[in-house]
Amino acid sequence: GDEEQAAGFTYTDAYRRDAQAWELASSDRPILDAFNSRFSSDQYGGLLALCAFLYRYLSPDAHRTLLLVIMSALMGALGVPFLWKAADLQWGEKAATASGWIFALYPESVLLGGVPMREPYLLAFSAFCLWGFVSLRAERHMRRSAAGNLPPETGRLLREERPRNDIFESDKKPLLWLALGIFGMLLVSPSVALVTLVILGGWMYFTSERGRFPWQAAVLLAVVFISGLFLLSSALDRGNLGGGGPLGVIQNFIRESLKWNAFKIEEGSGWVQKLFDEMPDWMQLPFVMLYGVLQPVLPAILIAPTTIVWKVIGILRALGWYAMLPALILAFWSGPGPGAESNRAERRIQKWLSLIVWAWILFTALRGGGDQWDNPRYRVILFLWQAILAGQVWVWRRETRWFGRVIAMEIVLVAVFAQWYLNRYLHLGGQLPFAWMVVLILAAWVLIAAWGVWRDRAYRV
Repeated sequence: GDEEQAAGFTYTDAYRRDAQAWELASSDRPILDAFNSRFSSDQYGGLLALCAFLYRYLSPDAHRTLLLVIMSALMGALGVPFLWKAADLQWGEKAATASGWIFALYPESVLLGGVPMREPYLLAFSAFCLWGFVSLRAERHMRRSAAGNLPPETGRLLREERPRNDIFESDKKPLLWLALGIFGMLLVSPSVALVTLVILGGWMYFTSERGRFPWQAAVLLAVVFISGLFLLSSALDRGNLGGGGPLGVIQNFIRESLKWNAFKIEEGSGWVQKLFDEMPDWMQLPFVMLYGVLQPVLPAILIAPTTIVWKVIGILRALGWYAMLPALILAFWSGPGPGAESNRAERRIQKWLSLIVWAWILFTALRGGGDQWDNPRYRVILFLWQAILAGQVWVWRRETRWFGRVIAMEIVLVAVFAQWYLNRYLHLGGQLPFAWMVVLILAAWVLIAAWGVWRDRAYRV
């Protein structure tokens, strides 16, 4: 709205959180009151408590909003070195450099780094977890390799005695960073902590020998996961959602939020409402999901009338996402070539991360619907993993001709919808029915794919 924009905020949530943080900081109430349902600007309370703490102890005499902006920008930037170091250790310098630049310059994360939102903190905490996890596994792998190259008796002593004496000292720093990342997520957004535990748990499973999972790690993950589940359900229950226990509360929240966002899309757009009236009920949810994946819609932002500032911001956000889409689509097939067991493990990691990333993208598309602000904001929560996949695809792109073909498919999509928006807003050209637009796009995609397959076969011959 105009009020928050006049105050220098691009997000209403950030404006409200800032106001309530100052209200709490300037009162005589304890900081822990941020977790009280009285403060509705922060669903979980952790970020509000941190903002109030900063105001109370670093700026008690005046309401300096830039203090929270500086802290948010610092957290957004802090993830870059941790991501680079972890990616360099796991995938090599080229992939690490590409991932680091993508992570640092992605327009949506840059925009969020300029407001007191939870996403910059979650990105930093994700980078802490990644570095701690990768470093911990690398150190233990090096110890096992060293033990395997020593005489049998010496190797046995290293494997059996060292873990009892100084394994904690050796693993202390990685464990601390991993724990700090998980704790920060539980404080700011327990749901992201749960997703991160699923990512790391799957990583351990798919890279372990013969699918074996260390029972100590399984117990630790289970304890933290259950704790996060209760924290998440407790935070959601502040909205008076009914349900039988934590899972019931979370299930009700997801179901009601999906219904609400589908309703908002239909009510907020006349042409979407018209399409909903024409399509069968079973197609409405997939349509909402696809529409959400394409947000912010690049052709609409290029053509729809608005002020110059918002147009520039919108174009940069849309260009950033549409540049990411081909890389994320190709991420399922990129990675090291066939050969050694280590390469097979790397491919399993690649596919697992791709599966999680796309599951999250589709979920946030349903959760945020056609909202061009909330939808991309939810999506960027797992941007660390998206940047890793995109960086690997960027390194791998020279080994495949499909990189250019997928981009060509995307250009077709943008061009067809650009013509539709030109007719809608500027009355230029004719307007195809929506169904015919979909048929035209799919036909072009089939032709590009068929030509690509034919070219690949001809090249092999």
